[in-house]
Amino acid sequence: MNQRYAPIDAALFVDNRKRFVLELKEKAIAIFQSNDEMPRNADCCYPFRQNSDFFYLSGIDQEQSILLLFPNSPDPKFKEVLFIRESDEHTKVWEGEKYSKEEARKVSGIQTVYWTKEYETLLQWLSAECTYLYLNNNENDRAKNEVISRDARLTPQTKKLFPGIRLERSAPIMASLRQIKSKAEIALINEACAITEKAFRRTLSFIKPGVWEYEIEAEVSHEFTINRANGHAYSPIIASGKNSCVLHYVNNNQQCKKGDLVLMDFGAEYANYASDLTRTVPVSGKFTKRQKAVYNAVLRVMREASKLLVVGNTFDNYNAAVRSIMEKELVDLKLITTADIKKQDPQNPALRKYFMHGISHFMGLDVHDLGDRQQKFTAGMVFTCEPGIYIPEESIGIRLENDLLIGVKGPQDLMKNIPIEADDIEFLMR
Repeated sequence: MNQRYAPIDAALFVDNRKRFVLELKEKAIAIFQSNDEMPRNADCCYPFRQNSDFFYLSGIDQEQSILLLFPNSPDPKFKEVLFIRESDEHTKVWEGEKYSKEEARKVSGIQTVYWTKEYETLLQWLSAECTYLYLNNNENDRAKNEVISRDARLTPQTKKLFPGIRLERSAPIMASLRQIKSKAEIALINEACAITEKAFRRTLSFIKPGVWEYEIEAEVSHEFTINRANGHAYSPIIASGKNSCVLHYVNNNQQCKKGDLVLMDFGAEYANYASDLTRTVPVSGKFTKRQKAVYNAVLRVMREASKLLVVGNTFDNYNAAVRSIMEKELVDLKLITTADIKKQDPQNPALRKYFMHGISHFMGLDVHDLGDRQQKFTAGMVFTCEPGIYIPEESIGIRLENDLLIGVKGPQDLMKNIPIEADDIEFLMR
């Protein structure tokens, strides 16, 4: 078994499956697959990371696994079927133990478990009783899908094998379900945030002039590993000096110099659930007057934006309000003028020169999680809040980011314990 995290109560996955099958048409089978083992070079593969949808419904964190859901099956035994890789003596020697059938039942809550090699025969038999086949694909609106995944390969294969069965998409259902987090999911995200806090606090006692960006990354990675995280939820950004103005800088190969800022954007992944933090700190341990002015402007925008993450708001209204808040701060910093704002092209507003990215995104099993941007904010959604101001001509790039849960009584900051005030940062770096 791949995971190093603590066992998760199977009730989470049982409930997820119950809610999913309620959205299926009559006489439908839904198929979900684990991710491919991605080749690297020679005979090596990249570290395995489970397909988020498959994990959401099964809790199984192992390659070569398949989930079949058939809620209208005439035989109750086949309403839920899990297929897992069978361990032979060669596998045990070279890779270690895989799930036994009993372990898979305990993890997933699914009682009918077969070996993966038996999948095609059983599907062929069950298909005679179904009208629809629901297949899953990566339809995240940020996805590029340049690699043909295991899910993508399944669609043409299924059309060939079952020409008379109508194919349906699982992705819209999964997006709707996954954007609302259960208490169990929030607990896992909280654990990821807690590990991220430990890593950030570790960096504050380490950063000083002369350290290298990759050394800071190593400190973060160390703290993640000793706290049972899967690893990084995304490629970490450790960007000092002028690199702090590059939004997705991941080289992390420059030396941090006296007087510079270092922007750190990283997050632990725990039990496949993400966290996403950004902090910007002075390499020397003390902000210059100008750096602190920009820093506090970003912090004010973040505080005001966070208040808007409430039930009933919409992305459009939220983004428009944040733009107004940011415009005022940029005017006060003398980066743009009120005249610039009045004559701006609505498609290319003046603030975009210094704040050119979105303020929030969904977060959960993926750092850029599934969700409907047209839907009103609903309790249970988790968002990042990440304003930034980037001034390349001054080598000042400052972004601050916390993760927030939308609650019935208002937003809950899942990173409220992580230092963010400029004075607190300076105090902890002494």
